[in-house]
Amino acid sequence: MSVVVPVYNSEGSLRPLVERLEPVLRAIATDFELILVNDGSRDGSWTVVADLAAQKPWIQGFDLMRNYGQHNALLCGIRAARHGHVVTLDDDLQHPPEEIPKLLAELARGFDVVYGTPAQESHGLFRDLASQVTKLALQKSMGAATARRLSAFRAFRTDVRDAFVDYRNQYVSIDVLLTWGTTRFSSVVVRHDPRTIGQSNYTLRKLMTHALNMVTGFSTAPLQLASIVGFVCTLLGVAILVYVLWTKIVHGSPVEGFTFLASMVALFSGAQLFALGVLGEYLARMHFRMMDRPTYAVRGSASEREAR
Repeated sequence: MSVVVPVYNSEGSLRPLVERLEPVLRAIATDFELILVNDGSRDGSWTVVADLAAQKPWIQGFDLMRNYGQHNALLCGIRAARHGHVVTLDDDLQHPPEEIPKLLAELARGFDVVYGTPAQESHGLFRDLASQVTKLALQKSMGAATARRLSAFRAFRTDVRDAFVDYRNQYVSIDVLLTWGTTRFSSVVVRHDPRTIGQSNYTLRKLMTHALNMVTGFSTAPLQLASIVGFVCTLLGVAILVYVLWTKIVHGSPVEGFTFLASMVALFSGAQLFALGVLGEYLARMHFRMMDRPTYAVRGSASEREAR
């Protein structure tokens, strides 16, 4: 069992997390590890990670050179996992480690990926709303109904990562990448505790940006939407042209009204600009992909074995 936890400004919750996680892992696995990936924290998180890794041989830590994002940090930890099953959870103790056996029991039924769906999220109104918007975007990107029940608390078979072992794009969504390796998804209802240490690092703006990245980075839905809008506008333009010609031929007088003409110009100009904006977004991503920027960079690592 490999447990991967992305760490960001959470020096106060790491030790309690390990204290609660250790008895759970000893009860369900004969061989296990905890991988803590410090995602450019601004507090003393890395000091705590290095100290824990020096004390406990089953903990290893990675210190990224800057803040790359939660999913990039997860990808770093997932690629370092050595065991047959991987569990990911947040560092804020809102995902109770005691609920891990529920995920593993569902995984044993033949599924490859299992999500721990909160019975009731405890983030706050705007955060919960933003989470729902993100899940809708992920559903479009993943093409799976399970996206509506996903969370950062997940368990999957390590073999699934073979499908994205060579993925190098800086835009990372672990949930989308998992769909590259399997279609056998499931979910179970788990407890979701209120946050008692620190505060959430996810803001409404960050969640909306993440949703936009998921749709434009892993889906052609915006491009298809632009095509549909352009097609509808074209049909509308043809219909107006027929109307103008019919009025001229039957009544012998042109259609009057500067306002009508101005509204048509604005309509078509808006559709063109919308389509160009979507195309520009995809061209920008092609540009970044050609730059071959890494998904993450590791500054150093820590484990009890290296400390000796």
